[in-house]
Amino acid sequence: MAFALYVTGYLLSQNALAEKTYVYKEVDGTLWYTNVAPTAQDTGRFKLISITGRSTASAGCNGLSIEKMQHREMQFDSTIRRYAREYRVDSKLVKAVVKNESCFDRKAVSSAGAEGLMQLMPPTAKSLGVTDSFNAEQNLRGGIQYLSELMAMYDNNLRLALAAYNAGPGTVKKYDGIPPYPETQRYVEKVMKSYKLYLREYLDVG
Repeated sequence: MAFALYVTGYLLSQNALAEKTYVYKEVDGTLWYTNVAPTAQDTGRFKLISITGRSTASAGCNGLSIEKMQHREMQFDSTIRRYAREYRVDSKLVKAVVKNESCFDRKAVSSAGAEGLMQLMPPTAKSLGVTDSFNAEQNLRGGIQYLSELMAMYDNNLRLALAAYNAGPGTVKKYDGIPPYPETQRYVEKVMKSYKLYLREYLDVG
């Protein structure tokens, strides 16, 4: 095969790619991605279904009161918990991601076109079976599924999974770790900080 295929499944770039990612489908429906452009000999076995690539753009919570934030969060608490259980992801981690992606605004749209609570790009949403990214249930289900796949890919290395969620698995592979992009590095630290706060709240309540 002329180009490097990194993984199988639904692992498209989720939130941002620093470079192009080519997404292919085999005849059996398996999805593959690579950051290497295909050659003529690759077209017989694979069908190119999308090319994605963009810089990151996350919604902030600036100006929101604590009460408003808590109200937004509580609207989605049961849905987050349900899909977190289904896909074996810590619900507190999901909340940390959602907080930093959309500030729990289901109608959030980034300047790059990422949509909804977990900021799914349209090609990614489609690959995950999400037909309406502004539907909270669909968006959370797809985003949590994707996060679960990334956690599995990186053997539960949380920082690598978050870096891939932000910058794309191909970029993480290219640099063999968190890429040297300030925006991605800030993103990982912000989500980790939020996650630790959620963990602390859980321990305080318990």
